[in-house]
Amino acid sequence: MRLTTHTDHALRILLHAALVAREGDGLMGIAQVAADHGISHNNAMKVVNLLSNAGLLTTIRGRSGGFRLGRPAETITLGEVVRLTEPCMTLTECEGCVLRSNCGLTGMLNRAMAAFLAELDRQTLAEAAAGSRLPTRLAPA
Repeated sequence: MRLTTHTDHALRILLHAALVAREGDGLMGIAQVAADHGISHNNAMKVVNLLSNAGLLTTIRGRSGGFRLGRPAETITLGEVVRLTEPCMTLTECEGCVLRSNCGLTGMLNRAMAAFLAELDRQTLAEAAAGSRLPTRLAPA
């Protein structure tokens, strides 16, 4: 399985926000995060909006605005983020398959996906941040 770019961006933005929160007030600007991660401004806005609507980020409007974690990193699981951002969690497309009604593969793949998500549900953003650090050029002043 390969996660979508949208999910990758969401995970990176959240991890970045967790690392910045550890260093200071945690307020970040979309333009800077987009530039830091090589994400288009438009895509970064979409991701931040989705994460904000889900309560994972808090946004502050205005000239001095930005965004920060909406909840403590210890309460955000990677499984929650993946479920929020992945458009499809099925590993195969069984629609139209002649074996669909009597296929042993479907159950196996469903169990594999459940195991994958269960593992991500055990991992928090705080744990990911504990094993990460901001490069010097990205650290808050």
